[in-house]
Amino acid sequence: MSRQSTRAWQRMLSGRRLDILDPSPVDVELSDIAHGLARVARWNGQTIGDYPFSVAQHSVLVLELFRAANAGAAPVEQMQALLHDAPEYVMGDIISPFKAVMGGNYKEVEKGLLAAVFLRFSLPATMPAGVRKLIKKADQEAAYFEATHLAGFDPAEARRLFGVPAQPAFDVEAFDRLIRPWPTHQAHANFIEAFETISTSMAKR
Repeated sequence: MSRQSTRAWQRMLSGRRLDILDPSPVDVELSDIAHGLARVARWNGQTIGDYPFSVAQHSVLVLELFRAANAGAAPVEQMQALLHDAPEYVMGDIISPFKAVMGGNYKEVEKGLLAAVFLRFSLPATMPAGVRKLIKKADQEAAYFEATHLAGFDPAEARRLFGVPAQPAFDVEAFDRLIRPWPTHQAHANFIEAFETISTSMAKR
């Protein structure tokens, strides 16, 4: 079988064609990431509110939780926090119970996509273990807050699944705005704004 025949192409609105199994950084566009993540619902859409809670909004929430817990975080680390779920603009958001029972090599596909995204935006292809751990903590805290505020979990169940947040919600600036589901266009715009703010900081280093 030829290499060409084994490629899994995804055509993006930007006009790029991304090979999902062998992604090239040159085929990654911010506009495609923001567009896709703003339209992918967390929790399979099983959340309250007039709009789905998108992966784009989750990404901004994780960024703010990461910043709140790590005041001295470098711009590169902040960008890694914002983009931690970027592969979902292609793969969608696979909920944890389904991940636990599905086979295959989706994790390798996810890693390849994330590496391509990172390289596209001048980041190391992989995160240092310490940074990955801090971002994972912020990700789990975001999941806890989303679960209890939006997805109908009681606090005890959320604590069992996601752990206890290191910081209360009222310590996070603009938490009420961050947890209230945004319309698609707002999630898209806020994700882009966060990206551009961090990019400006990275350029100054």
